[in-house]
Amino acid sequence: MNGKEKIPDVEAPPAAVPFKPPPGMAPSDFPDGGLVAWSVCFGAWCCIFASFGWIACIGIFQTYYQSNQLSTYSPSTIAWIPSTEVFIMQVGAPVWGKIFDNYGARFLLIFGTLFHILGLMMTSLGTEYYQLFLAQSICSGIGASALFYAGMNSLSTWFFKNRALAFGIAASGSSMGGIIMPIMFNQLVGRIGFGWTMRVLAFMLLGLLLIADVITKSRLHHKPKPFNIMDFVVPFKEPRFLLLSMGSFFFFCGLFIPMNFIILYGEYYGMSSSLAGYQLAILNAASVPGRILPGWAGDRYGRFNVMILTIFLSVLVVLALWIPSKSNAPIIVFSAFYGFASGAFVSLVGPLVAQISDIRQIGVRNGANFFAISFAALIGSPIAGALIVADDGGYVYMQVFCGLVMAVGGVCFVASRYTQVGMTWKKV
Repeated sequence: MNGKEKIPDVEAPPAAVPFKPPPGMAPSDFPDGGLVAWSVCFGAWCCIFASFGWIACIGIFQTYYQSNQLSTYSPSTIAWIPSTEVFIMQVGAPVWGKIFDNYGARFLLIFGTLFHILGLMMTSLGTEYYQLFLAQSICSGIGASALFYAGMNSLSTWFFKNRALAFGIAASGSSMGGIIMPIMFNQLVGRIGFGWTMRVLAFMLLGLLLIADVITKSRLHHKPKPFNIMDFVVPFKEPRFLLLSMGSFFFFCGLFIPMNFIILYGEYYGMSSSLAGYQLAILNAASVPGRILPGWAGDRYGRFNVMILTIFLSVLVVLALWIPSKSNAPIIVFSAFYGFASGAFVSLVGPLVAQISDIRQIGVRNGANFFAISFAALIGSPIAGALIVADDGGYVYMQVFCGLVMAVGGVCFVASRYTQVGMTWKKV
């Protein structure tokens, strides 16, 4: 033994194995451009034009129904038609999200096209409250919901670094819809009547949706999984997601109030009906750069940072500009400024959810967030209509409510950002 004691071999600890994301999930796996990816972006644009673009111009129906088919009903009662359509479009998010995660976009696109167009065609025949409610709010709303989430969720799978920019471009479809369709409606309804005006709009949307049905698709290989209600509950256990969802709820509660009532507000302060009818088009025209530029800025300077900035800009525009606007020029200026400031929400909320999510669960997590938003969409406009009645036909109560609930939403987004990086200034 030579007086030497043999030292037993000690097995070295295994080297740490670096984390490898599943195939296709690493940032470098996302195409972030190219013909197919941008084709999907255009397909999503068509979907959002036909769905959220339709929602963006629902203020024309609040005004038209109040003066025609439903003139015997109060503004608050009529407001349930557009607000329920927005609610249906959002509340279906968990269902469409789960179907997307399991099977991809194809079924949603076909189903959504059929229901949305059928609902609009049936609306063209409606003369009673219940007929308009069932056709426009329920049938059309269900179809628009399926289309919106098919386009938005598909787009998430193709872009990573440029995701907010891609969403901004696709979301500009809602702005273009909000520009074109109110003008078409106002120009055609006096010439060919309400029924044929609705059919013309429906045929135009059908053409766009046939294109979307062909070119919109997911990049992922989808595998069906059993439905589990807890999949939609788990995200809310994460403070950053819970606060993001709360912020989305409160901001959305006020988001559509100016869109629903700006025409009536203009007429209340002496604006001609023809000029008032263009306020939605002005608002939505300004939201085109309001969708795209914040998306571009969000990819470079932080999506949470840009979202928070644009939310408080929207609050400032409502409280400091809309309330004192009582003549044509300031009302037009408000429409343009509000369109730009509020436009960022639609283009950024999806990328924000994706930023704090596993992309393989994007359908479920977007669904959970938009499900929460749906209840804000349901109650926002009827509350606004009731506040107009409480204000003896005035609009100040409604305007204050709009600004305050959006401000609460902004505070929640700040809190969500704080749970991630504290109060330090960095790209988030």
